[in-house]
Amino acid sequence: MSMTPLRLIVMGVSGCGKSTMAGALSERLGLDMVDGDDLHLPESVAKMRSGVALQDADRWPWLDRIGAYLSQDPEQGQAQGRVVACSALRRIYRDRIREQAGDVCFVFLDGDFELIQKRMQQRVGHYMQPGLLDSQFRTLEKPQADETDVIRLTITEPVQNMVLQAIQALHDHRHPAL
Repeated sequence: MSMTPLRLIVMGVSGCGKSTMAGALSERLGLDMVDGDDLHLPESVAKMRSGVALQDADRWPWLDRIGAYLSQDPEQGQAQGRVVACSALRRIYRDRIREQAGDVCFVFLDGDFELIQKRMQQRVGHYMQPGLLDSQFRTLEKPQADETDVIRLTITEPVQNMVLQAIQALHDHRHPAL
């Protein structure tokens, strides 16, 4: 009997802590992890680096690469699943990933503009310009109650607390990989 691998997307606007949280979940749960930023085409990275917001045409191939990565089953004896840090700001983007990856769970890192803006101003070396945060919040469609595969976490909590909350929510949903 083969167990369904755990497929997680840690989602939210830029600067909310997706990469940190995905890394912590990866380590705690023994999952392979990819930062969605690493799956962007060089042209998309250049746009964001220059302060230009991506359009849907830029995002579709990126979302398809994320879905394809998640849909790959782990090899025998390897990690029990995969986690990706990905903004997944609109429902249509989450639906596209669902179509590609199948059984997936989203961990939505929810926070207010001021806190995230402060975090972005403090980080060094990231290509996403703080000026694009406005467009991220305009684009964000917070997951609604009918998206039953979404766990919402408040980013004012310490990362380790959020990891424990996410794991508890996965247990509560009786995910077969846990």
